[in-house]
Amino acid sequence: TFQEIIESCENDLRKLLHIPSNYKVLFMQGGATTQFSIIPLHLLDHCAGFINTGHWSKKALEEAKKYGNVKILASSEEDNFSYIPNCDNLDVSDCDYVYYCDNTIYGTKFKEVPNAKGKTLVCDMSSSILSETIDVSKYGIIFAGAQKNIGPAGVTIVIIREDLIQKCNPLTPV
Repeated sequence: TFQEIIESCENDLRKLLHIPSNYKVLFMQGGATTQFSIIPLHLLDHCAGFINTGHWSKKALEEAKKYGNVKILASSEEDNFSYIPNCDNLDVSDCDYVYYCDNTIYGTKFKEVPNAKGKTLVCDMSSSILSETIDVSKYGIIFAGAQKNIGPAGVTIVIIREDLIQKCNPLTPV
């Protein structure tokens, strides 16, 4: 019974978001904040680039600092996160990936996908997933806590490009 439910959920999500076949859909425990550790644990080799637009991106970048260097590519912190900074010309040259949260508790929302200049783009879409059309192919990883738009608290949906699954840090806990 469970296998039927999970397969149906994945199929529905793939249809709704037009998820390409080279992406995996994972249903994980721990809520979206668990991804704040999982992502840098696997993707951070030299430097993680962050667009700091509020509470959740700030928490994610603080967690990433435990695993390596973090570079703030753009921020609106100096004005109490009251706007989305310009992300057209980010200096991502030394970044392994670019991270952002697309909708903030401060009432701001990205209207355009940041230009990651070919770097892996990671987005926390907990507040907005399934509320608008997403071009999944622009992202390496999209994740969202299910409790806001999809299902029960504690479940996180992770949409990850297959090539990124192979990046497994040997320090990953059992």
